[in-house]
Amino acid sequence: MAKLNTSFPVVDNTGKAEQSFRLWATQVETALPVIGEGSPEGNVYAPQFSLYIDKLGLAGAIEYRKMLTDIAGDNTKGWMAV
Repeated sequence: MAKLNTSFPVVDNTGKAEQSFRLWATQVETALPVIGEGSPEGNVYAPQFSLYIDKLGLAGAIEYRKMLTDIAGDNTKGWMAV
């Protein structure tokens, strides 16, 4: 994961996030697991390669990985049980 250089500003003079901060935030978002109840397929939007943990753990499926960016344009699909 890229390190955030603390000597660089987080936002530009218009208040928009700098590219380096956006990249870092995206990497953090992908690295942290999403925790919920039930299957994320068709229910949870997340970037590709995100981890989802089903705290109910029904039917033996506890962890899911977002392997596809979308299916037929639906960004909530593409999860696979691991």
